[in-house]
Amino acid sequence: MGRGLLLPHTRRLMLFMRPMRYSASATVTAGSSRDPLHVCVVGSGPAGFYTAEKMLKGHEGVQVDIIDRLPTPFGLVRSGVAPDHPETKIVVNQFSRVAANPRCSFFGNVTLGSDVSLSELRKTYDVVVLAYGAESDRSFGIPGEDLRGIHSAREFVWWYNGHPDMCNLAPDLTNTDSAVVLGQGNVALDVARILLRCTTELASTDIAGYALDALRSSTIRKVYLVGRRGPVQAACTAKELREILGNYKMCLKNVNICIKEADLATSPADKEEMRNSRIKRRVYELLSKAATMHQENNDNDQKELHFVFFRKPTKFLPSEDGSTVGAVELEKTLLKDDGATGKQVAVGTGEFEELKCGIVLKSIGYKSLPIEGLSFDKYRGVVPNLRGRVLCSESETATVEPGLYVVGWLKRGPTGIVATNLHCAEETVDSILEDDRKGVFTDPSGPKRQGRRGLVEILEQKNARYVPFDGWEKIDSKEKTAGELKNKPREKITRWNELLEAAREG
Repeated sequence: MGRGLLLPHTRRLMLFMRPMRYSASATVTAGSSRDPLHVCVVGSGPAGFYTAEKMLKGHEGVQVDIIDRLPTPFGLVRSGVAPDHPETKIVVNQFSRVAANPRCSFFGNVTLGSDVSLSELRKTYDVVVLAYGAESDRSFGIPGEDLRGIHSAREFVWWYNGHPDMCNLAPDLTNTDSAVVLGQGNVALDVARILLRCTTELASTDIAGYALDALRSSTIRKVYLVGRRGPVQAACTAKELREILGNYKMCLKNVNICIKEADLATSPADKEEMRNSRIKRRVYELLSKAATMHQENNDNDQKELHFVFFRKPTKFLPSEDGSTVGAVELEKTLLKDDGATGKQVAVGTGEFEELKCGIVLKSIGYKSLPIEGLSFDKYRGVVPNLRGRVLCSESETATVEPGLYVVGWLKRGPTGIVATNLHCAEETVDSILEDDRKGVFTDPSGPKRQGRRGLVEILEQKNARYVPFDGWEKIDSKEKTAGELKNKPREKITRWNELLEAAREG
């Protein structure tokens, strides 16, 4: 999980801890007849911060502590949102106001499972909300998947966004003119756009400096976006697709969009899908329009973005050196009704072809990871829950784990946009507040929860160096100052030891 660069704890580093010593009684509002409600949110991405915000607004006696394994908050807003989407990142201003609330504290550089266990958190807090998202990837499980040059889209996104776990990824962008992206969702569109976009435009974003240098030297001229099904079933949203196809010359200069006209043929089942879904209909219309524009604007000097439909990967083939990917074997597919849900699924036809490339990015879905002491649905990659209340198992008769909740991708799977987490958090917080009204967290005979004070004691005992929010503000200030020198919003600090050093400065 990227913790190899942590330094031993010393007394001099106790400065991280001093800002966190608040009086528990200070958060009880006037006239309150009970102790504060101690809430710990694990994960500081959008789901975590929306949960904290809703709890602070919905319960005047709550204390919320947000922990995250990174020294930096905001999760995928920082490490997942594409650098050329600055408007999406404005939400960090809202989250920063949440963190500034005196009833809220941030504990960065704290890993659930090693620095503090789930069991310890449940003994320390009245409520624990798991919001740590998805930090792994689904795999194809086909031959050759371990060849060099094959990466998950998540790894590539973290790399160009300066995530400290991926600063050493170093994808080779100079050994080929062709890249294959397996998948056609929004993340797939992001990585394709970054690979093909003019680096002069990227230079004024917050893209990691090393990634910008690599893209400047890139020899990639063609990117293939490969999907199992057809254009009607493409997993991207119309908004994301419109950036490339609707006005693609504005977004991707000197990039030609390539779509085979035969792939745009629709069946009665396709037409039914479009009648039932405005999004599917709009996506299909954009792709159809782009195919026509391609025919009218063919230019041999342009880069190329190919949409490849009705193909599924069956094997990754090595290049001449035997260790690096050189091509993807694809099987042609056709769509059939699955007979159960009425959905059209892709089935192989037994016809194969090879698509040559020097790099492959797998964009087939993020995957959440289980932790000790937590029920987990490995197939769906989520924690079994009932409106955010964690269940003890996946069975129909499962009981609720008192005081334990889940939100975000860990609750519903890796779907939706940043704003989707707002509604997801509202549902979970509604469940927490309902349980509080029912007295679920009140046990006169049980031990009193220590909350923030107890967490600090646990971290001190384990010599765990945590970064409070003012430590992040020092990182933030240093990044922005460095960015000003390069006409960028910020120059991200991308290494663990440098992030921790910046948090200590001053």
